[in-house]
Order: sequence, then structure tokens, then C-alpha cells
Amino acid sequence: MTYIEPLSGIPCSPGVSIARALVIGDDDIVINPTPIEDGAVEEEIARFHAARDAALSQVRAISDHLALSGKVEQQAIFEGHLVLLEDEELEHDVLALIRQSHYRSEQAIHEAIESYAKMVSDLDDPYLRERATDCRDIGARLIRNVLGVQTFDLGSIAEDTILVARDFTPSQTAQISLEHVKGLISELGGRTSHSAIMARSLELPAIVGVKNATLHIRSGDLIALDVEHNQIWVRPDAARLADIRAVQRQYALQREKWQALRDLPALTRDGHRVELCANIGTVRDADSAQANGAEGIGLYRTEFLFMDRPTLPGEEEQYLEYSAIARAMSGKAVIVRTMDIGGDKELPCLDFPKELNPFLGWRAIRIFFDRPDIMLPQLRAILRASAHGPLRIMFPMVAAVEEFRALKAQVCALKDELRADGVPFDEAIPLGVMIETPAAAVLARFLAREVDFFSIGTNDLTQYTLAVDRGNEQIARMYQPLSPAVLGLIQQVIDASHAAGKWTGMCGELAGDERATALLVGMGLDEFSMSAIALPRIKAIVRSLDYEAARQLAVQVRECATLEEVEDRLQAFARQNSGASEAYE
Repeated sequence: MTYIEPLSGIPCSPGVSIARALVIGDDDIVINPTPIEDGAVEEEIARFHAARDAALSQVRAISDHLALSGKVEQQAIFEGHLVLLEDEELEHDVLALIRQSHYRSEQAIHEAIESYAKMVSDLDDPYLRERATDCRDIGARLIRNVLGVQTFDLGSIAEDTILVARDFTPSQTAQISLEHVKGLISELGGRTSHSAIMARSLELPAIVGVKNATLHIRSGDLIALDVEHNQIWVRPDAARLADIRAVQRQYALQREKWQALRDLPALTRDGHRVELCANIGTVRDADSAQANGAEGIGLYRTEFLFMDRPTLPGEEEQYLEYSAIARAMSGKAVIVRTMDIGGDKELPCLDFPKELNPFLGWRAIRIFFDRPDIMLPQLRAILRASAHGPLRIMFPMVAAVEEFRALKAQVCALKDELRADGVPFDEAIPLGVMIETPAAAVLARFLAREVDFFSIGTNDLTQYTLAVDRGNEQIARMYQPLSPAVLGLIQQVIDASHAAGKWTGMCGELAGDERATALLVGMGLDEFSMSAIALPRIKAIVRSLDYEAARQLAVQVRECATLEEVEDRLQAFARQNSGASEAYE
């Protein structure tokens, strides 16, 4: 029977694919809650150690295979798995549950891992919050090893397949053969989920957050996955299938056109230039950025160095990482954001207080000011690494001019130290702030006199401006970056920077949203930074635009009072400007 209406969710990796579905169910793992006897404690501890040793061997084998295959982004995930598997605190927690609570090893593993995953999943940053998937993936592997449960090998798929699951674990996606896996559909996740990130890195069409996907789709069903229109057709009829194949052919042609622009500048038809950069989390992401034509790194999230470890990274470790990124980008500028961790839940290497309102709590530079043991090594490491390539320092969550002045003074003091020690660094390293609080946007004309650049973080700016928790599903519909209130602040920031002779970039999700490209160009945004896979399409849109027409669009949008009016104006612009319309399709 044909499923008449298409399913939809959150488009996270572009493309169009047609193939048979393979629905991956959750592992049938049963955890026995019956306590063990006193005399069985050592036996349970031995079971845990054997399971962990097996997991280490399995993960090392996966990591080695990925390294040989050149899949460096996926390999980095499993390096993090190895760190957690070898974590002494995790072992301590598991053994304590076995010895003190008389848990069986599988229950102790589940409890310890779930506690850690809950801590990570409650973080403010959605990118970091999704790392709970990695934690649970490790736990599932350990429990399977304890129980002797085998896992389906996705590497054995021998025909074209679209994978469907409640969610995908890193272990599952690492096995994916690009020869036969043609797309991903999951019930859980958002644009920053593991499934979404991996799909983009593999350049597989994917839609996540599809409600009840595993109920509507059965293994063997023919699936037409049209990410371009956010549609999943289950058992399509012949006419619908023909339509989707036409969309597929058109998308393939568009991809070829976009890739041909990789080494060309992001220049409008009437000569206005903007810069297109990539957001990255590790040095390994630099390869994807370069391959997709990034002109630099607009956001390097340094907090990943602080994740999945029991101790803080030292100055030398950070210096080596930042230097590697500077060299990997071959002379292109890299904006290094200082550690941006939310204060709602503690991380293994930080002692967080309990807070009533963590979204407005102890995070980012607020931690910096209170913890010089974090601030000074990181700033020294970035300064030292600036000798190896053009780095820029960006401070998150700035809400007052005096905060930036204090940070700048600290950088100047560290420069004096390095200079006295004869350590080379970039004397003119630019300093900027991330505009993500309404306070910073309102104060932009004052901050612009102090900083070298701005970068707008639209994810938090939208959340704080509209008083909408972007992680709360009940009010998710109210989280709208194209709200006139948010756009008004963005325009205010851009105008303030230009009046002071400075530039403004954007590193939030809105920068890679093709609906907003023409508008942001017209508003005067100087730099766009986004996931690497989005760069070719955004460049095509920019090169299709007339800057003067985009400026008029921005003027018209300023007069819009509602979100609906903004969206109507953007859609009308796309229809009226044939070049832009072709790039959007």
C-alpha cells in the first residue's frame, strides 16, 4: 500500500535518493536488575574488565580502519570513545556500583554511562548536548560485550539502501559503506545531532527528527528521500517516483555546477564581495572545509579539547592543536573561539555549581574570569600558535564593554610575557567578540570602537532575544531566527561595525540557511561561516545575486512587522530574481 502523504522532519544533509529501506531496531538487550551475592563481586568486576578490554580492541580496530580509509572526521569520534573507555572515573563509578550496590556489571555500566550522558545532554550548547549519543554508544558496546550480544554489521549491506532508525550511533555510522548506503532517516536528532553531522561529512542525504519513522516504514519498502523539499515518500506510486527521479537528476546537475565554483570568490554579479568560511570542531574538519572551498575558518570550537576527559588540557596540548589547525588551513585565517561551555551541568574536568537558571549562568568568559587556570593557558597557547598562521581570537558571551577591555588587557599582559621570553607570536593578532547576547547587540556601537571584528552567533542571539529555550520542544515553533526582532539586532550590529571601520561575520545556523542569504548580503554581512557541506550552495546563491537588489530587499524587510511578512518578502524576492531562484532550487 502506498503511503499517500509524505513524512517530513528536519533536513540536515542535502540530496535526493531512491532506494529500499532497512529499518534498524534497538538492540534487544535485557539488563538483569537482580543484585549479586557478596561472593560474586569479583566475578562481576572481571566481567566488566573483560568487556572493556574487548571494547577497546573493537574501537581501536574501527579507528584504524577509518584512518586507512581516510575518514578522519569519523576517526576523531572514536578517538573520543577510546578516551572515555580508558577513563579512570568511569571505571571507578562502575566498580563502586558493583561493590557497594551489588549491581551486575551490565546494570553498573548502564547506570554509570547514563549518568554521564544525562550530564552532557543537559548542556546549553546543542552541539555539545548531542554528544550524549556517543556516551550511550560506548555504554551499549560495553553491555553487548558483557552479555555476548552480536550487532548487525552495516558494512555487509550488498544493495542500495536507505537506513532508518530511531537514532544512529557513531558505531553504526562508522560501518556505513558509501557504495550501497544512499541516505539516512532518523526519528531523533536535530541539525547538530551526531546523525546530522555524520551525514553531512559523508555527504549522504538525510532527514532527522522524523516522527514515528520506524512505525511508518518497514524494511524492504521503497523510499524516495527528497531532502530538497523535506519529503520522504514511502512506497511511492509510479507517477510520484517519476517526479522524484526528475528532482534527483536536477539536483545532480546543480551539484556539478556548485562544485565548479569551489575556487571562485563569493562575488555578486555587480561586484560585491563577501567571505565564505567553515565552522569546525577539530583539526580534522579542515580537510572538508578546504574541499568545499572555504576561504577560512569562521568558528573553531575549542571546547572539544575539554570534553570527554577527567583533566583540563594544558597549554602545550592546546598549542599543538591550534598550531596544527593554523598549518592545515595553509595561510587562511582561523577564528579561534575561547572555551564556550554552558554552566547548567558540570563536565568531568570542571567543578560547576548548581544553578537555578543555567541558561543565564556561569559559562564562557564568565568562567574565564573566575578560572585563570583555564583562561591563561588557552590564551597563551593561541598566541604561540599564531606564529604558524593567521589566527584570530574570539570571546563568547560578552555582554559589556568592560568585559572585553579586561580580556584585551589580559591578552596584552600575556604578550608582554611571551615577548620577554623570546617566544614568537603575531603581534597584531585580531581580537573580536561573538555577538550572541542582546546586550552586546545593543552596545555594538561602543564595542565596535574596541574590537577588531564581530561574529554574530544567531543560535543564542535568537534564544535570548525571543526568550525561547531552543531545546524545549513545546515552544520550538517560537524559535525563529528570521524574526523581525532578531533581524533588527543583526542589522544594528553590522551598521555599528561598518561605522567604526570594522567587519562583521556570522557563525550561527542562519549563515548557512539559503533562505536568508540574499537578505544577509543586502544587510551588509561581510563573512558567512557554516558547515562545510553548505558552502557550495551558498556560494552559488551569492554569485547569482545583484547586490543592489539585495540591498533593496534588506530595506523592505526592515519594514516587516511579523515573521510571516519577512518570509513572504524573501519568497517573493526569490521568485522575482531568476538567478537567485535557480540557486535556491
